[in-house]
Amino acid sequence: MAFASGKFAYGICDITGFRYKLKDMRKTWDGLLVGPDQFDPKHPQLMPRPVPQDPQALRNARPEEKDDNNFFVVYTNVGDGKLGNELTTFGLTSGVGSVTVSTT
Repeated sequence: MAFASGKFAYGICDITGFRYKLKDMRKTWDGLLVGPDQFDPKHPQLMPRPVPQDPQALRNARPEEKDDNNFFVVYTNVGDGKLGNELTTFGLTSGVGSVTVSTT
């Protein structure tokens, strides 16, 4: 199929209905063929930036290891770095001392 082109081809503006040279007409972002005085570029607010998606899963996920919590080790910078060994029993005592209040 052959289409008209060249300096004698005319087109009708979709907005105003005026006749313009076809080579001067422009197509708008919504598909209208308009004259050069009616052309309006797409507003930036009509092209929002893509929102990044939140990650939903972990790649190569592993099950959580069981925390048996059966020993107590303190790491320090003295010697080989460890104080103590496996804690088999646990007892705790504390005291605050005595408090004396005097009013005069």
